[in-house]
Amino acid sequence: MTGPDVLASLRPRLPSPLQEVEDVRFARHGVRLLLKRDDLIHPELIGNKWRKLAPNLDAAAGRPIVTFGGAYSNHLRATAAAGRLLGLRTTGVVRGQELADRPLNPSLARCAADGMRLHFVDRSTYRAKAEPRTLAAILRAAHAEDAHVVPEGGSNAEAVRGCVPLGGELNGLADVVAVACGTGGTLAGLAAGLAPGQRALGIPVLKGGFLTAEIQTLQERAFGRRRGVWSLDDRFHFGGYARTTPELDAFAADFEQRHGLPVERLYVAKLLYGLVTLAEEGRLAPGTTLAAVITGRP
Repeated sequence: MTGPDVLASLRPRLPSPLQEVEDVRFARHGVRLLLKRDDLIHPELIGNKWRKLAPNLDAAAGRPIVTFGGAYSNHLRATAAAGRLLGLRTTGVVRGQELADRPLNPSLARCAADGMRLHFVDRSTYRAKAEPRTLAAILRAAHAEDAHVVPEGGSNAEAVRGCVPLGGELNGLADVVAVACGTGGTLAGLAAGLAPGQRALGIPVLKGGFLTAEIQTLQERAFGRRRGVWSLDDRFHFGGYARTTPELDAFAADFEQRHGLPVERLYVAKLLYGLVTLAEEGRLAPGTTLAAVITGRP
């Protein structure tokens, strides 16, 4: 069975450390940069994956877990690791039926090694996974009808509430708190936990401009209304999820060299690149203290 005591036995490092870094690209515009090191919460349930998964694991009450993701999903890997650590059965529904006949990539191989059963579905079925009839058919085919369902990216009302303490840990310590966004659950909870006068900024890593409505819906489900002051800047997805460019790779390598911080490419690099750009554009007022949430590591 899961529960607060069992989850506490995993010894998460909370609150996560807050690290100030000196970076001339911010300092010359009068901006102070802090790194909220959520990547140090737990060696396997890293960053926002801990914050979003922990309340869902508690809600599962020992039942098997079914969740969803693409072939390189950080969320699938974290769920598989949690299942191994807590002795829970996990099933990952993977986007792309064509992958079933191919060798597992390193990400899915890690999931399988941690005991996760992988169930591949075609992309049209995957897109319709939130529809009750489609979801029921997926669960039947995966032999997981008794499971607790966690949505893609772990973002549901429980996960959003689980991210509220992230904002609370930064009360009074930053004017702007920025985070990379995939499904939007972390930003939805973070913004709700911030104090009056603070604002949250999301940097989406997927293209499409759909996240504003998604985050609004998540907050309404979690709190009954929109909470906190938050906004998105959609310019830094670098072509979409799991896409990078030589420019982004060079930026991340330079940041690593400057600050001795390993920079995860799919989320964190895009966040940091976006923040440097905003500072250079003068979008952050002189005197601003900016906290960047480091949600993962390579």
